[in-house]
Amino acid sequence: MSSRVVRRLAAAATALSVAALALVAAETASASQEHRKHHGNQLRITVLSGEPDQVTGGDALLEISLPKKARPQDVRVTLNGDDVTASFAPSSDGTLVGLVDELEVGKNRVRVSTRSARSTSGKGARSTSGKGARSTSGKGARSTSGTSVTLVNHPTSGPIFSGPQQQPFVCTTARGRFDGRMILGQPLVDNQDQFGIPVAAEDANGGYPQDGRGYPTADADIVGWSGDCAAETRYGYVYRSTTDNRFHWLDDPANPPGDTATTTTMDGKTVPFIVRWERGTINRFIYSVAMLAPVGEADPTKPDDSLWNKRLVFSFQGGVAIGHTQGTTSDSAMLPADLLKLGYGVMWSSGTRTSTHYNLQLGGETALMLKEHTVETHGVPDYTVAVGGSGGAIQQYVYAQNHPGLIDAAIAQYSYPDMVTQVIHVGDCELLEHYFDATDRTNPKWKDPEVRQAIIGLNGTSYPKNLSAGEIAQWNQLYGAYQALGYQVMTRDPASPAPALMECKPGWFGLTPLAMNPTFTDVDDLDKLAQGAEGVEWTHWADLVNIYGTDETGYARVPWDNVGVQYGLEALTEGVITPAEFLDLNAKVGSWKDSADMVEEGFPFAGAFSPQNFDPWSSRNMQLSPDGGTTPAPRREGDRDAMRAAYTSGMQFQGDIDIPVIDWRNYLEDDLDMHNTQQSFASRQRMLNADGDASNQVIWFTDARPSTQFDQTPMAFAVMDQWMRNIEANPRRGVAGNKPAQAVDSCFATDGSLIASGRRVWDGVLDERASGACTQKFPIYSSSRRVAGGPYEGGVWKCSTQPVERAVRKGLYGAWRPTAEQTARLKAVFPDGVCDYSKPDAGKPRRR
Repeated sequence: MSSRVVRRLAAAATALSVAALALVAAETASASQEHRKHHGNQLRITVLSGEPDQVTGGDALLEISLPKKARPQDVRVTLNGDDVTASFAPSSDGTLVGLVDELEVGKNRVRVSTRSARSTSGKGARSTSGKGARSTSGKGARSTSGTSVTLVNHPTSGPIFSGPQQQPFVCTTARGRFDGRMILGQPLVDNQDQFGIPVAAEDANGGYPQDGRGYPTADADIVGWSGDCAAETRYGYVYRSTTDNRFHWLDDPANPPGDTATTTTMDGKTVPFIVRWERGTINRFIYSVAMLAPVGEADPTKPDDSLWNKRLVFSFQGGVAIGHTQGTTSDSAMLPADLLKLGYGVMWSSGTRTSTHYNLQLGGETALMLKEHTVETHGVPDYTVAVGGSGGAIQQYVYAQNHPGLIDAAIAQYSYPDMVTQVIHVGDCELLEHYFDATDRTNPKWKDPEVRQAIIGLNGTSYPKNLSAGEIAQWNQLYGAYQALGYQVMTRDPASPAPALMECKPGWFGLTPLAMNPTFTDVDDLDKLAQGAEGVEWTHWADLVNIYGTDETGYARVPWDNVGVQYGLEALTEGVITPAEFLDLNAKVGSWKDSADMVEEGFPFAGAFSPQNFDPWSSRNMQLSPDGGTTPAPRREGDRDAMRAAYTSGMQFQGDIDIPVIDWRNYLEDDLDMHNTQQSFASRQRMLNADGDASNQVIWFTDARPSTQFDQTPMAFAVMDQWMRNIEANPRRGVAGNKPAQAVDSCFATDGSLIASGRRVWDGVLDERASGACTQKFPIYSSSRRVAGGPYEGGVWKCSTQPVERAVRKGLYGAWRPTAEQTARLKAVFPDGVCDYSKPDAGKPRRR
């Protein structure tokens, strides 16, 4: 077993009991040689639970590596001058491991010194913080060497680096329920100023007058308010029932009921399927840590981790939201039976669920804090693998980029490279739909779905369902409204291979107001806030105002830009639309107003249906031509400070990661699903752009046509485990050099059986080779900005521009050679020039 694994096992034991580690002291001498081979002959302090400047909750798990001939009994450890040596005990690999607690908020100095019979002149001790003191020595005398590390401790409620915390903030700890009981209960009182959520007096059984969501009713006895939404940490047990194949509360872990299922772990142990379940709040969000527990575990606050397979899982979740809420719980994500039964430890937080917020700086901070807590409780894992779909996959790419070491492996499902650059396409969708449906609705070409697809670049088949309040009945009403107003309602033509509605409508519908309109929100329970929510700016940019900052109007800076973007350029060069249609489209498509100028949405987002209030495109918030097109509609100039912030903050994925990634999705293009297949390859291209290598990423598609959706995730976990074990055994081979046989690009049939695999199956997607076997089977479509000439990977906030005349000379318009009159019209439509995508993003900060 490698030194790293031994050290991790020792750390796990330390988290349980320092006294237990003393039992392995006898092995220290024999293990010390192996230890020094890996760690060198220096006194060193390592923070096992996180980074030294990102400690939270008042404690940190530390490891002390000893120099040659140093003995554990010669070591002295102090915290801010106080002796804490007793917190440490020898591990089986020759280190000392201990949990240092009672840290003060702010800086704390941990110093380690040793006395030895012989000096180590010239080999001064160092700490992982780079500020280690060098040893002194004298002939024939006992010498003293020392090193120190500064731990910067932050409150469990946060923040560490995400900036001022958002207010108002809706507490939801009382909303979550599992198997008929509250998961956490009411938040703790932290003020008497009527700030936040009211908290009611409880009876001896924890009851109080409440509504259906756990909030106190008007007749409750209010004892205070909670602004930070903290809740008491709770420990308990659940068991898996053979009766209904579900989890249920287990009040007495020593006496599980007769219908308790059994499970066999990855380590081959067959045991009752009982799970220890810890819940609480970290960084103001609800968290959960779950793993198998033996029957009769005596004290849930001191877990018995004998059934843990020493692998941690981050269970990330998706969705779209804009903050100001603690979020809701998810039984399936907190207690994933397929992982728990194998012995995985599973971490979950409402703060790493993008249906709570899309501030991935805050989400990354929350993930760091949750992992720190888990490591301090259970010990250092062999590895941490993340899993999650959509926004859960985005988090994996972004957190791997921003926080190396947080996750060691990623199983990204239905992925995008990041969230923020998807807003570029979101912003295009309704502009184009409005042009098709309203501005130029008399043009019969827009009745042809293939023509629309040629401009928008997307495809699909089903009607939209994803508006937060949208049931199918609402959509029947919506399309009835189309007909009532005389607009063309697109219906699927069975003779056509393409759908009648584009992915923009069902996939991205409703996201423009949610991301960009400061008057629109989908946050629940605002009426529960004692202080109200007057004056809140409800946009994605305002949710991340600590990153993007504000403009001269006081609103959050917005990077969205479409200056110089030639919508439908590829459709023009391929002859799908005429030059006249291309010019008309670009003259009339318009852009979005500034945040300060946006107004309340119309039906179906706000208000009742009427011809005057009907506005499914948010056109009242568009900048359109003032005279029907004679004067071209203005384009929007994005805020360059916001663009630069997207890059420098890490909110934009740039591809610089080196962990194993299995990027898997069901192929859902025929379902008009927003999780379009090009996104997996957009991530790959960004990785190639970063360092020319994407060999650490594997892309899998599983067919879902017509409706079967086989889940390849269990296979992904098995392959990933082998991959990680290979890396552990052969670290010098690196990530790509340790791939097991199944860690290769692949595509699968609807039953999960293999169609094709190998290096060339996706040929033709990012290169000019003939289409590979999977590329042929699964058509991969485009996007509005790629159709406009942009790169495959997207993410260009502001294109560099070139004069229209130069674009004409370069042959940008294919066979079309604009006349002098047409060139003049192009210049009127694009007074600042047209995009030159051969140059880099003009909004990207320059390297110094």
